[in-house]
Amino acid sequence: MTEPKTPPSLDDLDARLRAARLASGVEDKAVGDGTAGAGGERGALGLAVRVGVELVSALIVGSALGYGLDLWLGTKPWLMVVFFFLGAAAGISNVWRVVNGMSSAVGYAGDKDEKPPKTGPGL
Repeated sequence: MTEPKTPPSLDDLDARLRAARLASGVEDKAVGDGTAGAGGERGALGLAVRVGVELVSALIVGSALGYGLDLWLGTKPWLMVVFFFLGAAAGISNVWRVVNGMSSAVGYAGDKDEKPPKTGPGL
C-alpha cells in the first residue's frame, strides 16, 4: 500500500499567512488586548464601546430585574429604584475593571509575584 502524502506543516501555513498579511498591509499583532488591528485608534474605539456596553447593560439588567420584582411583589417603584442603583454600581465596577485591565482573563488574580499590602494595627 502507498502511504498518504503528509500534510503541509503548520509552520508552512503560518509563513503563508504572514506573507499574505504583509502583502495586504494588515499588522500582525496578538489578539485579545484590545489594541490589535489597524492601530491604537481602533483599540481605543473598541475600549470605548466596551465601556459603554458594560455600563448600559448593567443599568438595563438592574432596572429590568427591579421592575419585574416590583410587578411580582407589588412594591412599585421601590425595588426598581434600588436595583437601578445596584446596576449602576455594578456597571461602574465593571468599567473600572475594564479600564484597569483587570478583566482580561477569567479568574484574574493579579500578578502571582505581587505581595498583598501590609495592613493591621502594628503598621
